[in-house]
Amino acid sequence: MFKAKRIAWLVKSALIATGTTSASWQAIADDTQAKEVERIAVTGSRIQRQDMETASPVTVIDASAIRAEGYTSVDQLLQAQPAMAGMAVGGTTNNGADGVAQVDLRGMGANRTLVLLNGRRMVNSGSGADSAVDLNTIPVAMIARVEILKDGASAVYGSDAIAGVVNIITKKDFEGFQFDVNGGVAGEGDGENVELSALYGFNTDSGNYTFGVSYSDRGGVMQKDRDWVQKGGSSFIPEGTLGGKMLDENGDWVDRSYGYDYTQDSWLQTPSTKYSLFANMTQELDGDLQLTGDILYTKRKSEQMMAAQPASVMLNVCGQPGVDPTKCITLDQAMIDGGIAADDTGRVEYRRRTNDVGNRIYEQDTDTLRASVGLAGTMDINTGFNWDLSYTYGRNKAKTWVHNSINAKKMEQSIYADQDAWFGGDSLTPAIIDDISYLEQTDGGNEQHLVSGVINGELFDLSAGAVSFALGAEYRYDSGYYNPDPVIVAGEGTAAQQDPTEGNYDVFSIYQEISIPFTEKLTGEFALRFDDYSTFGQATTWKVGLTYEASDDLMLRSVAATGFRAPNVSELYGGNTGSYDYLDDPWGNEQDPQILVNYTSDENLQAEESQSFTAGLVYSPSYIDGMSLTLDYWRFKIDNAISRLDVQAGLNACFAGDASACETFNITPQGDLSNLTNPLTNVGYQDTSGIDFNLAYNFEGLGLDWKVSNDTTYLVKFEQDGIDYTGTIGGMFGGYAKWKNSFSVQAGQGDWSIMYSNRLIGSMEDINYGDKADAVLYHNISGMYHINDSISATLGIKNLTNEDPQMIASGNEAGTVPEVYDTIGRQFYGGITVKF
Repeated sequence: MFKAKRIAWLVKSALIATGTTSASWQAIADDTQAKEVERIAVTGSRIQRQDMETASPVTVIDASAIRAEGYTSVDQLLQAQPAMAGMAVGGTTNNGADGVAQVDLRGMGANRTLVLLNGRRMVNSGSGADSAVDLNTIPVAMIARVEILKDGASAVYGSDAIAGVVNIITKKDFEGFQFDVNGGVAGEGDGENVELSALYGFNTDSGNYTFGVSYSDRGGVMQKDRDWVQKGGSSFIPEGTLGGKMLDENGDWVDRSYGYDYTQDSWLQTPSTKYSLFANMTQELDGDLQLTGDILYTKRKSEQMMAAQPASVMLNVCGQPGVDPTKCITLDQAMIDGGIAADDTGRVEYRRRTNDVGNRIYEQDTDTLRASVGLAGTMDINTGFNWDLSYTYGRNKAKTWVHNSINAKKMEQSIYADQDAWFGGDSLTPAIIDDISYLEQTDGGNEQHLVSGVINGELFDLSAGAVSFALGAEYRYDSGYYNPDPVIVAGEGTAAQQDPTEGNYDVFSIYQEISIPFTEKLTGEFALRFDDYSTFGQATTWKVGLTYEASDDLMLRSVAATGFRAPNVSELYGGNTGSYDYLDDPWGNEQDPQILVNYTSDENLQAEESQSFTAGLVYSPSYIDGMSLTLDYWRFKIDNAISRLDVQAGLNACFAGDASACETFNITPQGDLSNLTNPLTNVGYQDTSGIDFNLAYNFEGLGLDWKVSNDTTYLVKFEQDGIDYTGTIGGMFGGYAKWKNSFSVQAGQGDWSIMYSNRLIGSMEDINYGDKADAVLYHNISGMYHINDSISATLGIKNLTNEDPQMIASGNEAGTVPEVYDTIGRQFYGGITVKF
């Protein structure tokens, strides 16, 4: 039997985390002491425990910390954690994300971090056949806490938990009414955001029912409204170019004299509006049974905007062998004098930025529903075994539109019909605009069914304590589809050609866990899982964890585990998909920074395989009351990784004479990139390691209650497919800073508290050009005041010193990487909570 003091220490140790996480550990510890015999679930295990002690490191972020820091979306609060790296898309991703928001633990990829809601899987969501959860589907207003397991957990949860697990726990057992109003604005007067939410709950003689509603709206920020944004220089200009030449005011065809600044028409922060309804219930039934359920529905309407379509067509030149005289252009003397001539195929390229048609406006309308019901009870009062049966259903449907798209086939026909209208330097006529433009429309979705059952309890007693176990089985069915616009499927658009995606798979799984107290100080945790997929076949994973209480102050812990990630619907059945990637053509044939790459999938992909290892300590010195710290070394290795290869590295290798690179990427030795391909393969790998250090110190001084916390991640290595990304940044893979740190200090007394926090992103080098990106330190301040028992208020400033992002030559937007740096600048925020 654990003593109350010991339980409180274990809980405190488990809750050590970032500067935003330690604010309420004491309240949780006190609550655990009061409910000493109650068993709780801990992320990373299905064994019910009397404490939160596990061998795996878990970070906890509670609702009060989320509010104090002014986070308005789940992805914001997660990406602020030092353990995050890479390039998880979010609200500042304007190109290619379709409004979704994701998490990227350790920078290993969003599809390698498992997202749970109340301990059960969330359906993948977005625009259709998606590979990860859209965090926009989960409103901040419903969150009680977020638990981040920073360890491989496939032996417990199955596929996708290679890098770790994010478990979002919703508010439940709520009684009364709560209304929240939160909002903010950038220092430049734009980027306004507002969140309105209401929560209502009531108790019955045998249960609790909680209901909530949330509305949030995020305003946009234009790139042109930030002084640090560097001008773009696209070769696609409104006047058009023929064979690389433009028509000047004298009627001569000359070299293009400028690059088009596309930043003037692009969002830096994208607008989005979300509506959410959620509810959960707990009902005690006869016979020691408990019925639980939760439901969540979210509608998202989002928008991105980019400069008018850069349209390119290859035109036949009249007079060339085999050319249809009705489907060609005539080169007049001015064109010939300007150096315009047909290439070896008898054609010449025409490029035009179609400003006459209008900016590209991307819109999404997504609906996500997730419902779960569970029934739990005790098998026999003598054995104490517990059982739990649950069914979870998830469905995501989306419609997307791209306004002012261009039909390349009709554009080519229009030029042949009236080349003077296109080459004369005048604006396009309304008739031509109506003919060549169209509204691109797509639809897609995802669906998931999950049935699971688990038995857990204590098998028998040893001299050091009880041997606990969990034994369970699951069946899961996942499906997805995505239907591009018919113009895109036919390859007639100026946007990349794309095939439809549709497919499904199912998996049956069995697993077991056991916790053995070998001595009063040494405990072992063991897990084994077997998964049988309808696609690639079978996978078996295991986990071994040890905790050793070296003294009353010090606990040592270590975990070794294997893991896997099954190929998802889009990877298996995605067909061919075009993508305009930011690349540098070493031959110099392509002047535009965005080059078309053909992405291919493969139905025969196998599962990724991983190994993970963590070792560390939890130290709570008895001679410093209120201080706790953790230190953990971690390493993850993935073999047979399903990944796109590095196209830029392939281009460089082919240019240097590597024939195998030319073959892999479908590049000719002369640098013809017209069939540039990036296939999905199982030949990739990842190898990453680092050290996490966390400190929490709570004390009284100067008549105030103080809370100090610090969270540091040092990246020792991140290597993927032969490329070392350690300490680098780029527009394709994001940032892998060696040092990331989060610090906070909070002081308060009675009804008020104030907090200062900062966040460090260490220096990095541009992965393509080697330029140094200096370290950035963001400063934040906030304050909270309880006006009375019913009303409280929060005010704060993010990025107090208005730090600009670092300029990255190989960045993906606005001359930087918005997924890594704060691109909005100083932001003011505040909120009011009313309870009764």
